Amino acid sequence: MSHKDFLVELGTEELPPKALKNLAESFRDGVVKGLAAAGLEHGEVRHFAAPRRLAIYVANLAIQQPDRIVTVDGPPVKAAFDANGEPTQAALGFARKNGVDVAELDRSGEKLRHVKEVKGEAAMALLPGIVTQSINDLPIPKRMRWGASRIEFVRPAQWLVMLLGKDVVECEILGQRAGRDSRGHRFHHPEPVNIFTPVSYVENMRAAYVLADFEERRSAILNKVQKLAEMEHGSALIPEALLDEVTALVEWPMPLVCSFEERFLAVPQEALISTMQDNQKYFCLLDHDARLLPRFITVANIDSAHPEYIVAGNEKVVRPRLTDAEFFFNQDKKTKLETRNERLKTVVFQAQLGTVFEKAERVSMLASAIADASGGSRELGARAGILSKCDLATEMVGEFPELQGTAGYYYAMHDGEDPEVAKALVEQYQPRFAGDALPSTITGAALSVADKIDTLVGIFGINQPPTGSKDPFALRRSAIGLLRIMIEKEMALDIKALAFGAAKLYDGKLTSESVVSDVFEFLLGRYRAMYEEQGISAEVILAVQALQPTQPLDFDRRVKAVAAFAALPEAEALAAANKRVANILAKETVPTDAPVDAALLTEPAEKVLAEAVTRLEAELAPLFAARDYTPALGQLAALRPVIDDFFDQVMVMAEDPAVRTNRLVLLSRLRALFLQVADISLLQA
Repeated sequence: MSHKDFLVELGTEELPPKALKNLAESFRDGVVKGLAAAGLEHGEVRHFAAPRRLAIYVANLAIQQPDRIVTVDGPPVKAAFDANGEPTQAALGFARKNGVDVAELDRSGEKLRHVKEVKGEAAMALLPGIVTQSINDLPIPKRMRWGASRIEFVRPAQWLVMLLGKDVVECEILGQRAGRDSRGHRFHHPEPVNIFTPVSYVENMRAAYVLADFEERRSAILNKVQKLAEMEHGSALIPEALLDEVTALVEWPMPLVCSFEERFLAVPQEALISTMQDNQKYFCLLDHDARLLPRFITVANIDSAHPEYIVAGNEKVVRPRLTDAEFFFNQDKKTKLETRNERLKTVVFQAQLGTVFEKAERVSMLASAIADASGGSRELGARAGILSKCDLATEMVGEFPELQGTAGYYYAMHDGEDPEVAKALVEQYQPRFAGDALPSTITGAALSVADKIDTLVGIFGINQPPTGSKDPFALRRSAIGLLRIMIEKEMALDIKALAFGAAKLYDGKLTSESVVSDVFEFLLGRYRAMYEEQGISAEVILAVQALQPTQPLDFDRRVKAVAAFAALPEAEALAAANKRVANILAKETVPTDAPVDAALLTEPAEKVLAEAVTRLEAELAPLFAARDYTPALGQLAALRPVIDDFFDQVMVMAEDPAVRTNRLVLLSRLRALFLQVADISLLQA
């Protein structure tokens, strides 16, 4: 079968830069899916994306579908023919639908069947439909129309290239007739660009000042920005999202170094970086001490004969924004941070839960107690809590909402607050996302835990927990952050006690009587997602969850111990034995805390098990008290041959009631040893 390369390029007005990469990848995936559905074999598939184009290249595409046998099932044979063997309406309708006579249908199976050979269609005829469907399926939240047309797309379509080999695929998509003429750079090469073959596309576009390959353009920007930064004796801040967005804004990238007045460096550098990155799409430069340099890099979309004009223009544009940041910072410093709480007394946190100031008061009391319980300063925790939301009322945060916490740090330092209190104002929002850094100070960790538990208890307390589609207070993220802090900072805090304390501080505002248990269950449910990301199996997590430990740090130690135990060769047999014991005990009433009567032990195997259980109860008690679960489970794993012998040689449900009860007590004490860590029976799949 013959093969030819295929190219489709859709030209448009400038596409949304933040969506460009996803649009290109989705376009590629849609074409690949369509080719597979059509049975068209092909080789490498590449996607291209630039501000004014989406393109797909398919190497060695089969130009013809293979012929194929299609089998269509019809009604059951019993329903297709009556007692006399005459076709029923079901059979006649099925034959009519397939354009054949009833006699031509296959009746050898349970169902009537029509088998037909279908001739393959030419790729030239199939490709327009495949491309159209791929475009229709693109993830575009809001489409637009242009001119008098009813056609809709993310941006107005301007041209369409579609080639199979050297031949144009005749079709019309989004109001554009397919041809071989693309367009180059809007200024450097406004003339049409003739694409003779699909394989020449990249070089044809390069000659027209367009780097069509998104990744090539991205790498070029990255390398040039880094080299320019080195020449300025610094390093560039290059967030992945910003790099992708800048890549999507230019076709012919030309990075240039610009500067701003050094006086602006007196402003918190986070504010300067924020405005330059978010508003202007600049790459900021840092010195070797990670301090902002008075320079930045802009990426122009033109190779100008006078780049100094572009530099001057960008410097002129950024100056008013930096001046605004400077003004807000200086104005805010005229008022002490703590006095901002007065404004927060009229700012609603949540309609049923009161004001932001009331939240700060609750958080202050919680942070004080948490810091004290974690080896920190009660006073610093209380102070950090009462200042925690003050910067929300500043001009700086009003202009740069992403600086909440950071602005508070600078103003607290300016006011002469304890440095740990100031740092806690930033750390209260950590971790902001999965994998983010945790608070580095005890006060910061206490404040973050206090803030999160207060929000969780408040929202659950008014019966507004997150649903499958809505989580306006980001409670899931807060919950995982809360657990991470308590575990990784080794804070031995009890969730139920925390929730109870937080609920009490709401002083009657909460309407749910089950808020403490609801919050605990919600947090308990977050463990699975958290640990599965670490590669721990669901069975291990469920085995620990079954015991409902109330301290996250304790939960973590149990999970790690059970994960290590599950990897032992004895684990599977011991899990099965635990399940067997659990099933036996579930059907019987066993006296709690009853001793094993040695006089009733008659079989050697049960005597050995009783001795082992008694010995381990004493040996493991200090390990359990210290929550050193891994060596404890290691010693319990050594019981496998003893337990195997017991079940092989001892009849648990003996006829003598006293002997039977004694053996059940022994099994109950054995299971209790394992339950000091987890329900090992749940490890069995």
